[in-house]
Amino acid sequence: MFSHVMIGTNDLVRAKAFYDALLATLGVPPASVDGHRIFYRTASGIFSVSLPINGEPATAGNGSTVGFAAPSPAAADAWHAAGLAAGGTACEDPPGVRERPGLRLYLAYLRDPDGNKLCALHRL
Repeated sequence: MFSHVMIGTNDLVRAKAFYDALLATLGVPPASVDGHRIFYRTASGIFSVSLPINGEPATAGNGSTVGFAAPSPAAADAWHAAGLAAGGTACEDPPGVRERPGLRLYLAYLRDPDGNKLCALHRL
């Protein structure tokens, strides 16, 4: 459904270090840098982080979450640990199973250094 997702940052160097460490746990190679943006390219789509082109500060979207597919609960835990070690902050409940009728998910939530809310999700 999506070709790419782009979020904002106020510090591209810090964002690259954070996301390189975070996404490496999911097998994603380090970002390529394109001036004011970084890109993580995979067979399933592109994730990008950018300094705002209008010159205004980047802000985290209230109610927004970017979700990353994790191949296992262990991968989601590694993703979460790498994010915390790279400067992210925990949010929501601790990583674990969430259940609804007919649905079992393993979820791990973080906020990146700019406050963007992220999730690693594995469908059980």
